[in-house]
Amino acid sequence: MLKSIVAALAVAAMLSGTAAAHDTPAGKANKVTLVYEHELPNVPGKSIRGVLVEYGPGGFSEAHTHPSSAFIYATVLEGAIRSQVNDGPEKVYQAGESFSEMPGDRQGVNDSETKPAKLLAVFVVDTDQKELTFPIEK
Repeated sequence: MLKSIVAALAVAAMLSGTAAAHDTPAGKANKVTLVYEHELPNVPGKSIRGVLVEYGPGGFSEAHTHPSSAFIYATVLEGAIRSQVNDGPEKVYQAGESFSEMPGDRQGVNDSETKPAKLLAVFVVDTDQKELTFPIEK
C-alpha cells in the first residue's frame, strides 16, 4: 500500500512540474522520494511527510514555494546544499546541518554545486494538501 502511495505521489509530482518535498521542482539530476506520511493524531487535519531529495553533481531545484499550510524542516544528509529562503542570504549547509521554512516562504536557490548531496525535508502540512511544491514563474 505504501509503495503504491509513494509511486502515485511521485508520478503526480513529476506531472505537475515537480520532481518531489520535497515534491521539488524539476531540476538537473535530482530525485525526490516520499519516504513517509502520517496523519498527526493530536493535530486534526495535519500530517507529517518526509521527502528525500537527492541531487547529482551540479543538481538543482528551480525557484519554488510550498503550500501556505506547510512548515518544513530540512536536514542535509550527505554533501552540501546551497540554499536561499526569501530574500535572505545564500547559505551552504553541510551534512548534519538543518534549516527551516515557514508557511509562505520562497525558496530561490537550492543546489549541490559540484558533488552529490541528499536532503531530508520534513513537512507538517494540511492532510488534504497533495502538491508540496509550486514553481515560481520568472
